Amino acid sequence: MSTKQRGSGWSIKLVFTFYKLFGYTFIYYLMYPVTFFYFLVAGNVKEALRDYYKHINKPFNHWVYFEHLRHFAISMCDRFVSKVSPKDYTFEIQNEKALLKTLHSGSILLLSHFGGWSTAGNCFEDLKINIVMQEVLLQEIKHIEESLHTRKSNIHIIDLAKGGIFVSLEIAAALLRDEVVAMMGDRATDTKNAQAVDFFGQKANFNKNPFYLAYKTEKPLIALGVVYQKPQCYKIDFIKITMDKNNHQTEEIERAMQIYADFIAMLVVQSPKQWFNLYPFWKEKA
Repeated sequence: MSTKQRGSGWSIKLVFTFYKLFGYTFIYYLMYPVTFFYFLVAGNVKEALRDYYKHINKPFNHWVYFEHLRHFAISMCDRFVSKVSPKDYTFEIQNEKALLKTLHSGSILLLSHFGGWSTAGNCFEDLKINIVMQEVLLQEIKHIEESLHTRKSNIHIIDLAKGGIFVSLEIAAALLRDEVVAMMGDRATDTKNAQAVDFFGQKANFNKNPFYLAYKTEKPLIALGVVYQKPQCYKIDFIKITMDKNNHQTEEIERAMQIYADFIAMLVVQSPKQWFNLYPFWKEKA
């Protein structure tokens, strides 16, 4: 499954222009009227979020919907601003040295469509991160992102659209160089890689590919959650998931995937408005 990037080129370009002219505080408050526009027009997102809040057993109303959209708007702003001003962002990380040591030794990083993963990637400039993904960006958004004047990026996209052989070779080369290979654990771009696990009391599809890769390569598997705290400040939660090659592959992957799903569920309970899988997540069938 591929998912079209939410947002529009004109709105992002306008906001980024205001950032360059007036600074971050201005665009932070600008997100209120921008959010209100999408609050009025994004009916399909509203229905998806209504289903989401029902599953996590939390109330959903107009204000919750507005705030959820506003958090998404902030994450989109930070995605672009952090590319040109990474030093303006701070991250609270418990056991930061342990995390960075593991990542620098070559590892598989489990990302999710939660919080500000793209902002964190832009700011950790000393880490070479290879993101395996197939995200269909709106052309005008992609043009804006590629036109930003930044230093040489530490982010490399391994495009799933280029085929299995290309992707496998790119992943293998990155791990041999002791670089980070990052994959989205909460969304499978291909139905053959989707596997259902328990998520808030019901089966939902997650991506089994990173778990298969970790089992085969015996590389460390790190699940990461980048949680928005306040303007330009995020908290990073992570867990290390150990894969035991002495156990059968299928059973070990299922066990590890459930640990990951439980970790995401914990993040969702703590910060429900930062879930950005804006489609009917439990209804997506493999």
